[in-house]
Amino acid sequence: MLRITHAQTDTEQRWTLCGQLRGPWVAELRACWEHCQQVAGSVHTVVNLSDVTFIDESGEKLLRDMRGGGVEFVAAGIDTKHLLKHLKARGERQLRRFIAPQANCCDTPDAAKDRRDK
Repeated sequence: MLRITHAQTDTEQRWTLCGQLRGPWVAELRACWEHCQQVAGSVHTVVNLSDVTFIDESGEKLLRDMRGGGVEFVAAGIDTKHLLKHLKARGERQLRRFIAPQANCCDTPDAAKDRRDK
C-alpha cells in the first residue's frame, strides 16, 4: 500500500509518500503526478520519500522520469538515498535488481553448475 499526500502553493508542490512504491501504486502515483504537472505547470516539485519502505523496478523508473522532469527528492533511508544518488537518464545503467538462479538444497556443486551453464 502507498499513501500519497499532495500539497500545493503558488510556487511549489510537495508530495509525501508513505509505504511501498510498487505495482499498481506506481501507476497511481504516475497518474497523479502527470495530472498535477498539467494543472500546476512548471512549479518547483519536492517529493519526500522518507517513509517509503520499498521501491520496485517500475517505481525506480517513475522516479527517474520524475527526476528528468525536475523533481527534487528528500529521503531518509540508506537504500533510498543510494537509489536516488544513482538514478540516471534512461538507458545509462541497468536496474539494480538481479535474481540469480538458486541451487537446490540437495544439489551437488557440479549439478548446480551444470544447471547454470545451460
